[in-house]
Amino acid sequence: MQHFSYLSDEERVQLFYKEPQPFYKDSPKELLAYSLGAALYMPGTRDSIAEDILSGKYLKGRHEGLSTIVICLEDSISDREIDSAEWNIVHQIQEITEAVERRSFSESDIPLLFVRVRTFEQIQLLLERLGERARELLCGFVFPKFTPQNGRLFLETLEEMNNRYELNLYAMPILESPDIIFKEKRMETLMEIKDILDSFKNILNVRIGATDFSGLFGIRRNKDTTIYDIAVIRDCISDIINIFGRASSQYVISGPVWEYFQGGERILKPQIRQTPFEASYGRTGSTMRAEMIERFEDGLIHEVLLDKANGLFGKTIIHPSHIKVVQAMNVVTLEEYLDATAILNQAEEVNGVIKSHYSNKMNEIKPHYNWAQVVLRKSHIFGVLRDGQTFIDLLGVKREQNVFL
Repeated sequence: MQHFSYLSDEERVQLFYKEPQPFYKDSPKELLAYSLGAALYMPGTRDSIAEDILSGKYLKGRHEGLSTIVICLEDSISDREIDSAEWNIVHQIQEITEAVERRSFSESDIPLLFVRVRTFEQIQLLLERLGERARELLCGFVFPKFTPQNGRLFLETLEEMNNRYELNLYAMPILESPDIIFKEKRMETLMEIKDILDSFKNILNVRIGATDFSGLFGIRRNKDTTIYDIAVIRDCISDIINIFGRASSQYVISGPVWEYFQGGERILKPQIRQTPFEASYGRTGSTMRAEMIERFEDGLIHEVLLDKANGLFGKTIIHPSHIKVVQAMNVVTLEEYLDATAILNQAEEVNGVIKSHYSNKMNEIKPHYNWAQVVLRKSHIFGVLRDGQTFIDLLGVKREQNVFL
């Protein structure tokens, strides 16, 4: 996969100071962990997964730019659908495998594939049914409602399967259980979970189940509200970051899902300015902005900005209209890139403050060193924008045609 591969060569040259580089499920973990971007969830009962991938649906149209798919066996399906969903997932992945073996489809064009299981038994069941070649297409498993009670069993089962089949499947635990959100048990539970995760090497992301957290309080944020505006959720996310987001821990934490994708009445003013859109696309930009506001994507943009400010990377999504927004906002700006490279290049020679390339801030070598390392990893995966370009320039208007994709 390669982020923004749908852009023409001319567009990439125009937009990027440093172009995004390809990544694969076998890429080094420290890069792959930052590569997931917008992770699209879909129910395990969906019978068109293989058809959609093999038809190139995720390489063009409204799904273009998608890099990560999570096929869900948990909350998105009913209890009576579990058996049929398990067989459907096996069938879908085997169909993709056959197309790759026939060389009618390139494996490099398949999004990273994860399965969200309900139980540890499903890990073994699915891998046995998939067979040797189809198993190799998977990137890993997502473990919902991860707790000290079930977490080690999930991870030990995956480790056993990796050893048995000589695989390198990753784990992505979701923190969303009552003992994490309820304050009296939170820190004890988080520390127990961290002790478990520290015992295994194949943890790709730590994910946050903000919807489940909200449900425990009978809360559902509205379209004008980010998850950070919900005080009890914000406090919990803060503690999760405190435990797992430390540079010494080296865990990548992803942003929680944004659940709105269609229009309705608004109470507050839109949260994105018109000027940047007009600067990028002229009068067409005003229409583009209006359509994004109608889909509440201004709220999504605001939440992703807060994700980034709090050190979260990528985001769970449930609608294809969110793909480009999340991917575009993960691109590194030229200012960030030049600051980061200067810090890393001079780290061995300078032990203090150096002047920013843009002469608008101080760059302190020691405090900003870990930040600079993250920026360089992201720049490899998502690229670096040219000076004067913003994420808005990546959102999907063909300049020469002046029409929406």
